[in-house]
Amino acid sequence: MHKNEGQDDYYVGGRNMGATHIGLSVVATDVGGGFSIGLGGLGFTMGISGSWMLFTGLLGAWLAAVFLIPRVKSNPAFAKFYTFPQIFRYLFNRDVGIVAGIICFVGYLGFTSSQLLAGAKLAAGTFKDLDLNMALLVMGIIAVVYTVLGGLKAVIYTDTIQWIILILGFIFIGLPISFFHVGGWHEIQNTLPPKFFTLSNLTWQDLANWGITILPIWFVGMTLYQRIFASKDVKTAQRAWYIAGLFEWPIMAFMGVSLGVLARVAFEQDIIAEATANLDPEMGLPILLRNVLPAGIMGLMMSAYFSAVLSTADSCLMAASGNLTTDLFGRWFDKQPEKKSMRYSQLFTLIIGAVALIIAMQMTNVLELMLYSYAFMVSGLLVPILAGLFWNRTNPKAALASMIIGGGVTAGLAISGIALPLELDANLFGLLASLAVFLLIDKLT
Repeated sequence: MHKNEGQDDYYVGGRNMGATHIGLSVVATDVGGGFSIGLGGLGFTMGISGSWMLFTGLLGAWLAAVFLIPRVKSNPAFAKFYTFPQIFRYLFNRDVGIVAGIICFVGYLGFTSSQLLAGAKLAAGTFKDLDLNMALLVMGIIAVVYTVLGGLKAVIYTDTIQWIILILGFIFIGLPISFFHVGGWHEIQNTLPPKFFTLSNLTWQDLANWGITILPIWFVGMTLYQRIFASKDVKTAQRAWYIAGLFEWPIMAFMGVSLGVLARVAFEQDIIAEATANLDPEMGLPILLRNVLPAGIMGLMMSAYFSAVLSTADSCLMAASGNLTTDLFGRWFDKQPEKKSMRYSQLFTLIIGAVALIIAMQMTNVLELMLYSYAFMVSGLLVPILAGLFWNRTNPKAALASMIIGGGVTAGLAISGIALPLELDANLFGLLASLAVFLLIDKLT
């Protein structure tokens, strides 16, 4: 907090952050609590083949490092930008930038709420006497306070620590204790069918849907653009993205699904006391840890999961704050002195954090709703940004229409629950609609 001199420090870390901090922050934000729990669920249901989900994260990170980062970081027009929608404003016009800012703000406000709620549910499910709202208040207040005070630097430095805690918790506590508790490798092989130990226990639709969902994130994620702007130079940003990709796959991918496999073994052996036929696969791992870890050690392991949750929540809060202060109220902020504008930024961050916490406390289905918001953001923003950055097609009418139609199609299909051809993800059809509309209007106008 005391080192931050202005908006550059608060929102983009002074634009001189190193590759290691940036890389660990990127992977901590991207994997976070959702993937940490989700990987355990995949390992529980399909074995180590679930690791392919994060292979798309590796692919997305390296594609962004090779193609996106040089376009963004080496363009002098972007040198003073704080947010992703500012690029839309530069490429198209002010109206397109405002719409992009609204889409990003809604998505990241929701994601902040969803991460806090996910962590609170994990805590309440693990510690029987812990009230859900109390868990929300503890994690919410901690995440909001350090983000408000320190800005992006605080987020990136804490992300580094949180990611180290998560990795150490998996390597030295979760995996070895669970492995020996279920009887070792011989018992694991005898308990589960061989398909759990192959990399081919999935359909092509699984891989396609993961790619459709995860690859675009690396080109439209506001949290990622903030870290590109925060990097010292192009090479630093690229190194950070290469580091993040390697941590996603194979390191995090195989550790996450391996813990899920161990939870499945414990389920089949009736070690999990709460095991029922309709056990939620994503709760198998937390329940296993509750049954096999002694007090104290259990606290250390859960701190690893809470670190994953907070590392995503703080980044989403920082992104939402940047959208509000730069993209939606930018003209007013531009008139304020540097120090004063940073204090207002802290106030806005505090307000957004409080609103996100209230949303999380009032709604139990916020996770599902926010996934729809994120799908809307991805399918609405990908085509225009690729067209503007790589194809030099900067038609504002085409951009606006493709954002609305693409996002609308994805959200509509996801909410309606209509069975889609070949069991493909709604994002694919939203992206195709966005591309078709962009090309048509660009041609006509």
